[in-house]
Amino acid sequence: MKKYWIALPLALSFVASAQNMTVEFWHTFGDAKRGDWIQARADDYNKAHPGMTVVAVYKGISNETLQATVLAARQGKAPALVQVDGTSSQLALDSGIFQPVSGIKDVDFRDYIKPVVSYYTIGGKVNSLPFNSSSPVLYFNKDLMTKAGLDPKKPPTTFDAILKTCATFDAAKLGMKCIALTPFSWLFEQWMSEQNAQLLNNGNGRQARATASNVDSDAGRKIFGFYKDLNDKGYLTNTGKLADTVGTNAIFGNQKALMTINSTAGLGNLLDAAKQNGFKLGVGVLPIPDGSERNGVVIGGASLWVAKSAPKPEAETALDFALFMTNTENMASWHKLTGYYPVRTSSVNLLRKQGWFSSNPLQIVAFNQLLKTKPNIANAGALTGANIEMRTIIEQNIQKVLSGQGVSEVAKTTNEQINAALLEYNKNFK
Repeated sequence: MKKYWIALPLALSFVASAQNMTVEFWHTFGDAKRGDWIQARADDYNKAHPGMTVVAVYKGISNETLQATVLAARQGKAPALVQVDGTSSQLALDSGIFQPVSGIKDVDFRDYIKPVVSYYTIGGKVNSLPFNSSSPVLYFNKDLMTKAGLDPKKPPTTFDAILKTCATFDAAKLGMKCIALTPFSWLFEQWMSEQNAQLLNNGNGRQARATASNVDSDAGRKIFGFYKDLNDKGYLTNTGKLADTVGTNAIFGNQKALMTINSTAGLGNLLDAAKQNGFKLGVGVLPIPDGSERNGVVIGGASLWVAKSAPKPEAETALDFALFMTNTENMASWHKLTGYYPVRTSSVNLLRKQGWFSSNPLQIVAFNQLLKTKPNIANAGALTGANIEMRTIIEQNIQKVLSGQGVSEVAKTTNEQINAALLEYNKNFK
């Protein structure tokens, strides 16, 4: 049986006084750019609150941080505040070590962008505070578009348009592939959402525990078919690794491909790559399956969770810091630095007032895509504690399509494997 982190008994012995309180915040950003920004926010908060000390600690990538938190909780040493990847939301909830942020003290969530806060609302409760949020967009090389006789002002917006763009680009014989695209479940999930199709049953796992996958459907087969068409026609390139978006970004950034599809969080790095390699970067909306009315993107990224075992003053301080770190000004700063969404409507308004979008027009494409998303079950995202395993299954089966297996066969196999993973996980809750 596959082992999962599930509900744990806790007995935290730490007690903090209101006059002298230390709050640990475990996060997942080990790079200097983002890690230093977080440390600066902790320093700002500590300076403004004498006697209170927020200690920001990098604990590894998303899965490592959550697992370290669970182990710490077993030992009665859970950090008060933890950054948890969105795909692990159900796993975090099932662990039993966190409390809904909406239950700690009154918080007005109306300023948080609706599709973002909707993603982290489970069972009518806002369980965690949105922090770093993103969605996918199309990145393209304007100069290569022009060389191939394509119009960089009209990037492709559908699967068929991608294929037609690639046919024209291929005919230009510029010595490179059309699109750098890795087998990536997050994109698969986006394309299910854009078809208003739920990835899992029971309201995408939000009305009751998910017990079955909807991958073996017209919506799912269209996505597998898109990967197959790109590969069979010789348009696609990647590193051969699953979910290697760093690799596909590098391929694109080094002008080895015309286009790539990746997170808005990569915009800053791709702008740097474009400058270094001497080309003009273009950004377009996420291309979607033909015949679909655009339904909206699923939020990616992570949120901030508060430990259930934290004494009330400590929990309130942890939430207070989280609210400070995600306030209007800080989220505007965070967005400028990283390309992540600023999660607050007031931050978007501030950026507009500052003229940010006028001087950085590529950013507005992603914002408009997000702001036009009207929250519903499909774009709220799939919820299951088996999410990590499910993503690996989807990516492994996309790879099978790229290796020559038929779409119908792969879709059926994927469905069966996900259903087995859901069944195995749900055994923990009988």
